[in-house]
Amino acid sequence: MKIDFVINSLVPGGAEKVLILLANYFDEKGHEVTIITFNEPEIFKPNKTIKRVRLHHGKIKNHMIRSYLNLIGHYSKKSRRPDILMSYMIHTNLIATLVSRFYKIKLIAAEHTNHLSATDFIGRFTRKYAYKYVNALTVLTKFDRDFYESFGVKAFLMPNPSTFSIFYEEKRNREKVILAVSVLDKYHIKGFDNLIELIAPILKKHKDWKLKLVGGGTKGTNYIKELCLKNGIENSVIFVGYSDNVAEIMQKSEIYIMTSRREGLPMVLIEAMSQGMTCISYNCTTGPSEIINHDHNGILVEDQNHELMAVELEKLIVDEEKRELLAQNATKSLDRFEIEKIYKDYMIIFDKLIHG
Repeated sequence: MKIDFVINSLVPGGAEKVLILLANYFDEKGHEVTIITFNEPEIFKPNKTIKRVRLHHGKIKNHMIRSYLNLIGHYSKKSRRPDILMSYMIHTNLIATLVSRFYKIKLIAAEHTNHLSATDFIGRFTRKYAYKYVNALTVLTKFDRDFYESFGVKAFLMPNPSTFSIFYEEKRNREKVILAVSVLDKYHIKGFDNLIELIAPILKKHKDWKLKLVGGGTKGTNYIKELCLKNGIENSVIFVGYSDNVAEIMQKSEIYIMTSRREGLPMVLIEAMSQGMTCISYNCTTGPSEIINHDHNGILVEDQNHELMAVELEKLIVDEEKRELLAQNATKSLDRFEIEKIYKDYMIIFDKLIHG
């Protein structure tokens, strides 16, 4: 089967990571896979057997118009058209919807945030009007599936696949590290500003523990460093920057903390659980509650209740036995995020679109 994936660029983000993971897997299953981008940079690298099409040319300043014209020009040659077009991110989804309708290409658009997340006029237009014309819309949570189905969108629940293989350890021997991973410029969305304030008293009390932040972003890094200095924990917080070795870092760390104000379905939480970390997260809208079963494979805390988060985090720090039990249960609860299962679910959708 000929499958095209289209996205703005291959920057280090969650949607981009999912696209690369799925594209590589479809390629390894024997499909003819192409990845199309509209802009640089290209940080994530796909399999060498995957065809890359870079539609980065043109002098039109408006990104949407330039990308639309480049994609419609690319598919003007019939031999280039795929059996299935898969688009990622809301602006690209609108472009793909318009082009796929014009050429009658079967389109699966993917939403990677919840429908309540802020967006611009184009994003609001896409959600309210354009998604009615896609052949299938994949969403990350039941919350979003129910929303889109309520006004006639063909929505399918499709969780993010686990990026990492399950890490099994014979004996737990980890560093006393509380880990958080994200682009640090997104510190407000990810709640890192509040994280520093709530964790400061804990790190001062438990001096053998460290907070480790993994992710790039100069502006966010500088801001968070200032917060650490203000709260007197500059020597207890480790800034790793962008890393290609997140799995290894997770395998050595004890606790993963998620303080996001909003999420879609947080891949990083699935990754942390797969690497045997003990996970604690705010029960934000949406995502964590569809991954964590409270007090079984992790800890869910009332959304943005900073005092309760501090209490529950300290409980984990002092209770090694509970940390181990939650982590063991976490690695056993990820079957539905295995890429083979998600691949099979996609094949069911493909079959419906192509054969009716």
